[in-house]
Amino acid sequence: MVKITSKQFEVTTSIRERVESRLEKLSRHDVQLINPHIILSQEKLNFKIEANVGIPGHKLFAQAKDKDLYAAINAMGQKLEKQLNRLTHKPEAQRHASLEPMAESVDDDFDDEDTEGYAA
Repeated sequence: MVKITSKQFEVTTSIRERVESRLEKLSRHDVQLINPHIILSQEKLNFKIEANVGIPGHKLFAQAKDKDLYAAINAMGQKLEKQLNRLTHKPEAQRHASLEPMAESVDDDFDDEDTEGYAA
């Protein structure tokens, strides 16, 4: 269940539905959301939205400001999606794991007899 906290104004059902639908888009990544907490506030002419979402092993945080509350909710959702996408695809992006070790180019046919003519 999503916990939505509001400062300075009341959370209507349409705002709650928009926030919940935006968080449902995160379920595409097959990751369990742990205690999602959304904080809505109004600062002069702008709306500010903050999201704290726990996932197994990590925490996601996003913050967005806009004159339109629904635009701020969408921006916050996009930021969370970007973070979650980065975390879920991180093992695929590690290049060093996919590279094969290069074969050493050491000449094993080196003769010790050739070094006798060189003085150290």
